[in-house]
Amino acid sequence: MNKFQPAFLLGLLLAGCANERVILLPSTDGRPSGVVVRDAQREIVLDKPYAASRRWLSTVAYDASVSDVEERFGDALASRPEWPSTYILYFESGGDQLTAESRQALQKVREEIARRAACEAMVIGHTDTVGASSENDRLSKVRAEAIREELVAAGVAADKIEAIGRGEGDLLVPTADEVDEPQNRRVEISLR
Repeated sequence: MNKFQPAFLLGLLLAGCANERVILLPSTDGRPSGVVVRDAQREIVLDKPYAASRRWLSTVAYDASVSDVEERFGDALASRPEWPSTYILYFESGGDQLTAESRQALQKVREEIARRAACEAMVIGHTDTVGASSENDRLSKVRAEAIREELVAAGVAADKIEAIGRGEGDLLVPTADEVDEPQNRRVEISLR
């Protein structure tokens, strides 16, 4: 018998016995989420925060705790990037002037940009269905560019912001043509 055989056999035995864990963390927005964990013998549905599964020889379900997650994964969780944020700002009819409420909300966007270590932004402009479709395409781009300039002034590097217009093609509130719907006159800002 070769002196390497027992170590080799032990390695083969342990290779098939990997210890794997899946723990469902709470979603950042509070909405329900879930994941299905499958192996050759069973399927486990994890559908509440801190529901977990562990595989070593076979897969078992269990409930993890906040302290268990912090102890095992605290360093990894602390090093992950900040979650993206989304803001919606609304415009007065026919132009690129924000409503008074949205002007105030823009200040919150600026504050978040200042707080983030690094920031990229996507600004998507939209319109209602009043007017010609081609004019709405142009106006949605004008709105997105106006907010882009505000974000550049707030400190986001110009090359880290993409501004596009969708016109009346992606209505928040579905309407017929020529309907003046204030919620459709908007920009959506995604910060990441």
